[in-house]
Amino acid sequence: MTSKDFIIREIQPKDNAEMAIVIREVILEMGAPKIGTAYEDKATDLMFENYQKENAAYFVLEYNNNVVGGAGIAQLDNFEGKTCELQKMYFLPTARGKGLGSKMISICLNKAKEFGFENCYLETLPYMKSAIKLYRKNGFTDLESAIGNTCHYSCDVWMLKKI
Repeated sequence: MTSKDFIIREIQPKDNAEMAIVIREVILEMGAPKIGTAYEDKATDLMFENYQKENAAYFVLEYNNNVVGGAGIAQLDNFEGKTCELQKMYFLPTARGKGLGSKMISICLNKAKEFGFENCYLETLPYMKSAIKLYRKNGFTDLESAIGNTCHYSCDVWMLKKI
């Protein structure tokens, strides 16, 4: 299987259940806490509905008609200014190591630019080393502290990229 076997498209209502499973499976696989992460977010079960707002988009990664990953962008919560957040980027193992993460980030950042955002923020966990490496490779730099308030208090790696 190559990256050509995967499709990146905007989320549809029918994707909610599969995307929620992807998010929770990856969180458990990584040993991340269920509390203070996307695991417990109400939005995790209603991904399509959650991104039906101004200046927000969510994309899923599909393989053999199954959702195997996704990522989105939206205005950073509780923050003034033209900064979006790269949100809920999770890929099942079958989708990793094929350049799809960089492709997904690129699609999200292009959409963010289209919406008029100037910066993109993200939060992750220190032991998600592959994700951090991917973000750095795509131009995200470390911040000393969180900006905005995502309510993901368990995430203590903060990064920003000018877009």
